Amino acid sequence: MNKKTIAASEAAGAVVIYCAAVFLHFVYPLSSGAALSILFGAVNESVWEHTKIFSAAYIGWSLLQLCWLKVRFRQYVASKCIGLYTLMGLIIGVFYAYTALTGHNIVWVDVLSSLLSVMLVQWMTYRLETGANRLGDYFAPALMLLMLYYLMFFSFTVFPPKADLFRDPVSGGYGVIGRIAAKKR
Repeated sequence: MNKKTIAASEAAGAVVIYCAAVFLHFVYPLSSGAALSILFGAVNESVWEHTKIFSAAYIGWSLLQLCWLKVRFRQYVASKCIGLYTLMGLIIGVFYAYTALTGHNIVWVDVLSSLLSVMLVQWMTYRLETGANRLGDYFAPALMLLMLYYLMFFSFTVFPPKADLFRDPVSGGYGVIGRIAAKKR
């Protein structure tokens, strides 16, 4: 596959990932708490749930790309693994950095910073996928890191650690169980 096609796919991916994440933000309440929406949608307003919806959209787009792009598989998987962890780190890092300075969150900053994070990660993974590096040599560790991510991804919504990253600022609860408990009050 030529670089121009991959670049176009990554650019389109930034739009698709962002739009899918916005949809996933609302899928849990729209589905009345359906089981599948718990795994992929935001069950509360915690920082973790926001990284989860962007990560789910990113992974979904990456899998779709893999179906139609002819890429160096091992290099692709390693680059997307780096992209996934970078996306999570950017969303979390930017949020905590600016809220430390301002003392509160600002919705338009959240929206803009998440969009810029997605764009940056898509550009970065394009460079990693098409570069002359030997990233494919790191396929096995990347695969293990992806499995670790899936373990966190599916467990922390239901059984989140009692840390600020997982706390819903609206209800004060943690994960989906905290949301259900807050509704019963």
